Amino acid sequence: MRHRATRDRSHAPSRAQRKAELVATIEQQRIDILVAADRWQHASASLDAGWQRLKRYRGVVYLAGGALLIGSARHPSSLIRVVKRLAASGLLLNRALRLLQQVR
Repeated sequence: MRHRATRDRSHAPSRAQRKAELVATIEQQRIDILVAADRWQHASASLDAGWQRLKRYRGVVYLAGGALLIGSARHPSSLIRVVKRLAASGLLLNRALRLLQQVR
């Protein structure tokens, strides 16, 4: 049995070789992560710019939201009507975009 074990070890990579392979794998994974992070940053640049713009007008957004909340609390039927119109408009816009994509 001992003879078999030594023969199996001789075909197995040495500890230094295995370590070198693992280090190379880790380096490649780090490079892949850096490339993916760069792609993600470029893809989300417009969203980040929009978010920063929204944060700049945060006070105005809070004020407008409060005014809408007070108005909807006093007249809930008008809020329901506006929400229905917005939902219908969104559905029509979605359908129009799908039809335009089919035509192209």
